[in-house]
Amino acid sequence: MTKRFPTVALLSLASLFVVSCGNDDAIALAGTMNGGSGEGEAIYQKAKSSDDAGKSDKAVKLYKEVADDFPMEPSAAQARFRQAEILEQKGDTIASFKAYQQFLQRYPSSNLYTKALNSQVKMTQAAADGKVKLSFLGLKSKISTDKIVEMLGQLRDNAPRSEISANAQFSIGEIHQSEKDHRESVDAFRKLVKDQPDTRQAAEALFRVGIVLLEQADAGNHNQATLDLAREALNDYLIQYPSHPKNGEARKLLGVLSGRDLDRSLDIAKFYDRTGQTESAKVYYRDILKSSKTGRAYDYAKNRLKELGE
Repeated sequence: MTKRFPTVALLSLASLFVVSCGNDDAIALAGTMNGGSGEGEAIYQKAKSSDDAGKSDKAVKLYKEVADDFPMEPSAAQARFRQAEILEQKGDTIASFKAYQQFLQRYPSSNLYTKALNSQVKMTQAAADGKVKLSFLGLKSKISTDKIVEMLGQLRDNAPRSEISANAQFSIGEIHQSEKDHRESVDAFRKLVKDQPDTRQAAEALFRVGIVLLEQADAGNHNQATLDLAREALNDYLIQYPSHPKNGEARKLLGVLSGRDLDRSLDIAKFYDRTGQTESAKVYYRDILKSSKTGRAYDYAKNRLKELGE
């Protein structure tokens, strides 16, 4: 089930800087930035006038100019924030997220930092929820998987080891799961468990590792190695998170896996039996009796061993 992000608490992230994903977003050196000339402030006032007059496109362009060309001006932080805010209101998720990211990187001590981060959380979660929902319905989202995963990764890194970070990483795994990208999904869920094992999302993530591996096995040829990994993940989940709500479901799935193992052993035993390799067949029949006490495979193995003189 998709999780919703809680309201972001005030975070002490004054020293946080995130590596930019493109050269055009790189933080300029102080010696190369314009500031204090008054030109930037004049442009900001023009942007604000356009904004107040409802000329949003012009306002966005001018706010961007102030933030890009005059980042040391007193109004630069407000300009970048307002650029992102207008783009968010216009529904331009990607451009807005990018502008907020630039703001967060350059002005980590701004009193607008938490508000900007909240906006990123809201937009990214909406995009992720939409991706998961549409993927399960077989429909396409207007934002690509790669772009949403990139946004979630940046959001995760903007608030490391926090509820925001855990939710973002979980959403990455869930998106890949919804698109049947089993390897990427397992890797994403495992990363969450490794990096933040004590979060509530980590327990669900480890449970999901088992589920995804079972899905992978069902989608292929029931590869035994994949089934073994699923069993291992579910057992680890029960050991690490013994009071999690999905414990009962995990135990049922482990029971199903044990049944699959018995069926596999029975198939092998029958093969040896049919081909005259009786002693080899007995080995598997005996193993079935050791591994279970009731059931179809157990009854067949017990009767066949009796027929074979045991």
